[in-house]
Amino acid sequence: MTIYSFSPFGYEGALVTVEVDLRRGIPAIDIVGLADNAVKESRERMRSAIRNSGFEFPMERVLISLSPADLKKEGSGFDLPLALAVLSAQNEKNKSAKSPEEVDETEQILVVGELELSGTIRPVRAIHAAASTAVQAGITKCIVAQANAAEAREVAGMRVFGAENLAEAFEALSKPELFTGTEENSDDFFVPEGSVNVNGVLFPAEDKCMEFADISNQNKLVRALQVAAAGGHNVLAYGPPGCGKTLAMSRFQALLPLLTVEESQATTRIHSLAGLMRPEQPLMRIPPFRIPHQTSSVEGMCGGGAHCRPGEISLAHNGVLFLDEAAEFKSSVLQMLRVPIENGTISISRAGRTTVYPARFQLLVATNPCPCGNYGSSNKLCLCSMKSVEQYWRKFSGPLLDRIDIRIHAENNTENIAVLDKNPPHPCENCCDQTNCENCEKIQTMEIEEQEKPLSTSKLREQIADAILIQRERQGKRNAQLSPQEILDFCKLGREEQSIFDSAVSNHDFSQRAVSSILKLSRTIADMDKSVKIKKEHLQEAISLRMDSGPLDLFNGE
Repeated sequence: MTIYSFSPFGYEGALVTVEVDLRRGIPAIDIVGLADNAVKESRERMRSAIRNSGFEFPMERVLISLSPADLKKEGSGFDLPLALAVLSAQNEKNKSAKSPEEVDETEQILVVGELELSGTIRPVRAIHAAASTAVQAGITKCIVAQANAAEAREVAGMRVFGAENLAEAFEALSKPELFTGTEENSDDFFVPEGSVNVNGVLFPAEDKCMEFADISNQNKLVRALQVAAAGGHNVLAYGPPGCGKTLAMSRFQALLPLLTVEESQATTRIHSLAGLMRPEQPLMRIPPFRIPHQTSSVEGMCGGGAHCRPGEISLAHNGVLFLDEAAEFKSSVLQMLRVPIENGTISISRAGRTTVYPARFQLLVATNPCPCGNYGSSNKLCLCSMKSVEQYWRKFSGPLLDRIDIRIHAENNTENIAVLDKNPPHPCENCCDQTNCENCEKIQTMEIEEQEKPLSTSKLREQIADAILIQRERQGKRNAQLSPQEILDFCKLGREEQSIFDSAVSNHDFSQRAVSSILKLSRTIADMDKSVKIKKEHLQEAISLRMDSGPLDLFNGE
């Protein structure tokens, strides 16, 4: 039997073969194979754990080899494989009359876990990454800590035994019936409790704290977020402080469906490598929603460090990266986002080693229109000079803004409502004397309520589910990820729509990336209406979402 362990580094990691040789000499333990301090210290933990578990530690000189020899071995997950390899070698040596057919030299098993001195097995990070790497190498059995077992079982094709202590783990080596797992294309994969099926698409359980019906006077912004959730488009919302842009965008995750099993595997691997997996959620089916602080560094966003840990943009893979008060981020951090938005990956090089993390995220940006926040306000004075406003927006740069499909000016409508309450328009000024008209008051109240009543989260999800189902069946990915050729195939316009589109491109001097964004947006809006053809109203709404209609001209400098 060959015992393997896993050394996490970057996104890929590496399988490590654990070999043990018992030889005559002064009792000692030698570990070769470029092991770091944590692995070297496992000698003492392993020795105490073996004795405290009721086994006899070999009285010979123990040589432990970790291969490949030129790969640095890191982490505490080597305790359990080293202990089992030593016990297996001693067991084989004590069996002097064993027939050849009883020994399966070709059997391979993955073992990962940290040992306490008592023999209890502690959970470690990167279990999902270890199991998926092992399956790709043809290894279908693994022994991990009981707390990590559910996470390992979410890898299709891997049969897992979760052990509480060293004695159980050693017993499992000779009992293959103890291993259980999840088969390919099975319905046994983890689904979060309370998930809701909307028109054939699974969404997370409804949360009252994420209810869009509580957001008033921002119907335009909510509609933009609905379109963005349906097609995976990036969104920029700017407006004065307190207008509700952060409130609405922070609830965006309630509009996103659960990840498919294929999407969740890559996302789970990244979070497993970062040590962020929770026992109650062994598979990342809910899209991640990352909100980094404005003081985040380039390394914190990209990833890196001695072990090439994932950064915020990789942790947001298949989910959302929300930059609140985005103008307060360092300019270098914002410009770093351009390549991952375009490619969906990020390459990190450290100490002669390179790793590539997936980083296909949906970008949400919320910011004020100027440093004081009052630029463009009808009843507040902006104290910023035009130069300071220009410098404020230069942080984003034209190329970065060009990669954002939807731009929304979130207005502070509470002032307008106050004026409306003081001098309400009379609905039937030509048919009565407008005094003590109960009928007019009822009509006016109904019109105002109908106009301002926002849609609930459940209602918003219906059109999103329709669009996502169409996209999965048509191209297997979101509309925001369409390639140039796929745009030509799936975003065809009729004669009238083409005339409107050509006129808009000419009048607003759209860039080529803006042209592609409008076509993808119109395709998403058409999918939300279950329309095979992109109609005039779909195209016009897409143009309005792409154009900036607020007080700032974002297209300057593009």
